[in-house]
Amino acid sequence: MTVTFKIQYKTAWGESLALVLLDKKYPMAWGEGAVWSVSVKDCPAAALKDYTYVVLRDGLIVRTEWKHHSAKAARLIEDAWIDCPIEGCPFLREHQAEKFDRPGWRGAGVAIPVFSLRTAEDFGIGEFRDLRPLVDWAAATHLSVIQLLPVNDTTRQGGWADSYPYSPVSTFALHPLYLRLQELGIRPDAAFRKQQAELNALPELDYPRVYKAKMAYIRQAFETRGARDLASAAYKKFAKENAGWLPEYCEFCARRDKLEPEYYGWMQFHLDRQFGEEVDYARAKGISFKGDLPIGVSADSAEAYWHPELFNLDSSTGAPPDYFSTDGQNWGFPTYNWDEMAKDDYAWWKARLRKMSRYFDAFRIDHILGFFRIWEIPTEYASGKMGHFNPALPYSREEIYAWHLPIEGLFHPDPRHPGMYQPLIAPESAQLPQWQQERFGAIYNDFFYHRHDEFWRRGAEKKLPELLGATGMLACGEDLGMVPACVPGVMDNERILSLKMRGMEHEGEWKYLSVCATSSHDCETLRMQCEQDPEPWEVKRILGDFLNSPSMLAIFPLQDWVALDKGLRRADRMAERINQPADPHHHWRFRLHFDLAQLIDASELNVTVEGLVKDARRA
Repeated sequence: MTVTFKIQYKTAWGESLALVLLDKKYPMAWGEGAVWSVSVKDCPAAALKDYTYVVLRDGLIVRTEWKHHSAKAARLIEDAWIDCPIEGCPFLREHQAEKFDRPGWRGAGVAIPVFSLRTAEDFGIGEFRDLRPLVDWAAATHLSVIQLLPVNDTTRQGGWADSYPYSPVSTFALHPLYLRLQELGIRPDAAFRKQQAELNALPELDYPRVYKAKMAYIRQAFETRGARDLASAAYKKFAKENAGWLPEYCEFCARRDKLEPEYYGWMQFHLDRQFGEEVDYARAKGISFKGDLPIGVSADSAEAYWHPELFNLDSSTGAPPDYFSTDGQNWGFPTYNWDEMAKDDYAWWKARLRKMSRYFDAFRIDHILGFFRIWEIPTEYASGKMGHFNPALPYSREEIYAWHLPIEGLFHPDPRHPGMYQPLIAPESAQLPQWQQERFGAIYNDFFYHRHDEFWRRGAEKKLPELLGATGMLACGEDLGMVPACVPGVMDNERILSLKMRGMEHEGEWKYLSVCATSSHDCETLRMQCEQDPEPWEVKRILGDFLNSPSMLAIFPLQDWVALDKGLRRADRMAERINQPADPHHHWRFRLHFDLAQLIDASELNVTVEGLVKDARRA
């Protein structure tokens, strides 16, 4: 059926309207009375359940509606533009968690990876079911957000490399090790209890050992009940709702492991059910999960296998030398082919974010700088120092010679622009005459900090409004490192919360639209940052300073909250760190040294946490 959409909207000079339907933009035509219209052929009735309008200028989205429309099937649909009805709300789009849109609302939260949780019922690694006692603790202490690391499947061979949560083999699939075995029909007999006790007694996660043991039980459960589950109405509903990615993921895993594709669909079905129930429980208690969106997708992922055109497989992502590593970082992921992704209005990204919104009310955009430009390293190099910006505005050989500068030691070829050059991030300029050092220094500073501002700004403004409008999640950006001058303005314009973290350099006053943190999974914990192990009263003062900041969210690692209790916190403060970002082969093995039941029973700690949160008016 052909459906005609009409909406009255008075545009400014140079602006136009477009209908966004099924992730595709349909340009609209202006008519008398400032009524814009467009007709869509073969428009399915299901598409009318979720659509919206956007204002465009020079091909970029410059204004979005507060929320999407939903309509019944009809040949003519006449709409009115939806503005924010909440006076004083700072956001452009409605969030799925209503609290985020309350003017002046400020909340507090806790950050911890799922794999680090510990309860008596898990099997050597934290599981989705372990989130329930953490939710209970958060609710009791008036926290409102629980921040997790990525929970996607990273399975390859079950070795230590698979413990890296930022290297998913699927950006949609959940990690099988987060399943609760007992709920798959596994009987906790003597052999089960013995193995469970041994694994849970380990101070840290032994990933290869846990993987081997849990996957054996999961396979056993599939062979016992898989056929029955796959024939159920619940599984068929799950498969239909996830048809855009599930068959490709299952076939990818089946080819890798020489097993039937249905096995992987069955695991994802149970993972979705178990995690989904914990999400529903948390939301009912006023607690929101905040997810983590990795900037990279592995070259050996299902996405790269089925859709190689979306990636630049000849390079890997990383970071130039910075606070975390003097040699730079090489994360090993291919960079994105943004031009190809733009052809269908970033449909893959939108699907990825919608899948996240099933579980998360907020999300951290890992390395948001990657949406402006990425530090790209040719696959033949390991060091981050050998990288270059993509996209970039490189220099020609003629320009460099006109400056009377040598290329060797100062510049290297830009592989995306043959015959063009970018300055080396670590140039060999010390031996040059003073006048050449000064000339190159000016070119270097201009290239890395000024030359690309408008170029990168426009690139980000092309992508981010498209992606942010796909869901109702609150967007938070990890904007640390070599931050281009154009980044804060774009983040402010799109209402993306910035990150303010202890120990990092942040100029100017902290704004409301930010997340403040004492530490992160990549950094030393609060206790590790101090010369002497701080007393609980000192920790309380530091946390109080952060909680009383203007930041909308104050989210601290669980280790930093527990530092308030001398009896509960870890004896060895140097064992609290989760990751060493300078080590590409780091083993992600951190686990809490206590059962979450102890956290709930820690009455003195909980009274202190509750008091801090209430005193800061974040309850």
